[in-house]
Amino acid sequence: MGTGSDMYRQQILDHYKNPRNYGDVDDATFEHVGENPMCGDTIKLFVNLEDDDETIAGISFIGDGCAISQASASLLSTELQGMTLEAVRDMDRDDIVEMLGVEISPMRIKCAVLAEKVVQDGAAIYVGDKELDETTTET
Repeated sequence: MGTGSDMYRQQILDHYKNPRNYGDVDDATFEHVGENPMCGDTIKLFVNLEDDDETIAGISFIGDGCAISQASASLLSTELQGMTLEAVRDMDRDDIVEMLGVEISPMRIKCAVLAEKVVQDGAAIYVGDKELDETTTET
């Protein structure tokens, strides 16, 4: 592991200790919660859309869990600003791993992708593509 890998580890620790866009909002366009019961991670995302009802104007989260899950939520909250719901639906685990910049073990991948799954499910429920589920569960 080289210096680049250390830089990404520092980025993950920074986002874990100083999360960006952390906090709940009362007037979100939609919100959704998810959990990873194997690790104890929980994330609740709050999304505000532009007037076009498709572009993310703002996103914040609250949660608790391991450094990977919380750093991933923080990083994702900065990446999703200005993206469309269609682009969010098209994201996959490779996008999250690339964003984190480090190898994620098979045991930790569910931690890393929890926020992505929560925002995707929340968006799908919002647009009517999915039945209303109270919680996204990554098992």
